[in-house]
Amino acid sequence: MSTQSPSEKSGQEGEGGFKIPDKGVFVSEYNKKILRATRMPERVKILDTTLRDGEQTPNVALSIDDKVKIAQALDELGVDIIEAGFPINSEGEAEAVKRIASSGLRSEICALCRANKVDVDAAIGAGVDSAHIFLATSKVHLEKKLKISKDEAVEKAVTAVQYAKDHGLVTEFSCEDATRTDLEFLHEVHKAIEEVGVERIDIPDTVGVMTPPAMTEFVSEIRSKTKVPLAVHCHDDFGLSVANSLAGVRGGAEEVHVTMNGLGERAGNAALEEVVMALQAFYGMKTGINTRKLAFVSRLVSQLTGIAVQPNKAIVGENAFSHEAGIHVHGILSESSTYEPMRPEIVGKERSIVLGKHSGHHAIDSRLKEYGITLEKEQMKELVKRVKKYAESGKKLDDAELFAVAYDILGQETEPVIRLEEFTAFTGLNFTPTATVVLNIDGDVRRASETGVGPIDASLSAMRSAVSKSIVLRQYRLEAITGGSNALCEVTVKLGDTENPSIISLGKSVGSDIVTTSVDATVEALNRLWVCKLTMNGKDGGRKVY
Repeated sequence: MSTQSPSEKSGQEGEGGFKIPDKGVFVSEYNKKILRATRMPERVKILDTTLRDGEQTPNVALSIDDKVKIAQALDELGVDIIEAGFPINSEGEAEAVKRIASSGLRSEICALCRANKVDVDAAIGAGVDSAHIFLATSKVHLEKKLKISKDEAVEKAVTAVQYAKDHGLVTEFSCEDATRTDLEFLHEVHKAIEEVGVERIDIPDTVGVMTPPAMTEFVSEIRSKTKVPLAVHCHDDFGLSVANSLAGVRGGAEEVHVTMNGLGERAGNAALEEVVMALQAFYGMKTGINTRKLAFVSRLVSQLTGIAVQPNKAIVGENAFSHEAGIHVHGILSESSTYEPMRPEIVGKERSIVLGKHSGHHAIDSRLKEYGITLEKEQMKELVKRVKKYAESGKKLDDAELFAVAYDILGQETEPVIRLEEFTAFTGLNFTPTATVVLNIDGDVRRASETGVGPIDASLSAMRSAVSKSIVLRQYRLEAITGGSNALCEVTVKLGDTENPSIISLGKSVGSDIVTTSVDATVEALNRLWVCKLTMNGKDGGRKVY
């Protein structure tokens, strides 16, 4: 089940010039009180490095086409600068950056470069707008990795920036491991590159070792001795990347480096969605991000990288706007701000009321009323009791299962209406996979044949065709339970209906034959879908609803 509140109007000016965030965001008044006296930029630029630092996530390797898709999505999201990659790294990387740079995107396209002419030449060849040049400056990096002196480091930084500018590139420079670099030496490097015209200076917390108060002071100190805009680039080794990014902005940074879903090396980078929403909610700051597209871009990046978003991930996680506990659900149904700091539609999500062992009367009653089902007080008590019992045994109830329990309490049986009578599937070398099914739908026998990319696809298509063209496959999941060539597998099939988009039905089956098990799971899902649609249509007689 999902519920949505109407969109809210954008923010307005409050006392002292502080910009009150969107009315769909509900944060503590103490934030406004503390920040009113803080002078911060009205707008913060977002540099997204999902395609560079994000791709450095272990076991992530994006194809050129995938990188272009993500870049296009980030551009539509409203990212100011897209760090498209590290072109000197490989021919494929250079081609990907070149493809993105020539795609006609509105965002500034940036390439990462070490402080040398070869790397800058690769960026020039890729046709990017800007070069993000970096050179490690901390003692451990200079002595143990680069094995160069401080003077040599300054010379390399100046030469690289000058070379990039001479070839028409906008330049941003990072002193890698800045937060472990001697502050006086940082000032020396920053002054030297400013003298040759660097446009932006980034402050990387490369191994995530700063605390927010220290980050604010650190950036503020650098800000007092630099003339160009500052950026911050924070890693999440101690789980403080977002907090440190916000602290950096409070210290005077006008740009933040982020990745979608917080991807990146080791524990990852500051998450774009969290930084953007925090800037808006807590600081009242503008970014160019269309926040209503956050959930979509998050899903796209997760799908293409193969890195799942954890369910309890802030802003975009599956559970970010899900509620199960009875007290919480009661509050949410009365007023969403009781247990939500922002309205889900602001970030492209929907609210979900989940039924489980913590559910109470209000959640279950609300779900049933959506389908026109009303139970007496004692019947509801029994239903709540059964729902909790099922949940405690590890069973997750979908709508059809909830209705089945409710009908049982009401004295109505819900026997399967759709039965599989015949099924065949053919596949082989140079043969288009084909499946034929015969279904008995409440006495109406229907036969259908379909082709597909494989026997499972063909079988599911044939079954949907036999029942209704409005049925769509929302999700198919296959998991091995045991090993070996005769392994047992579990198949989960999730179906929807284009005529009733709010209906989602789940079917599960376990068996040794993947195709047969998939068909059995689909039959179960079709029966549950029928129950849901019958109930929503308010029909109490006649079972042919398709």
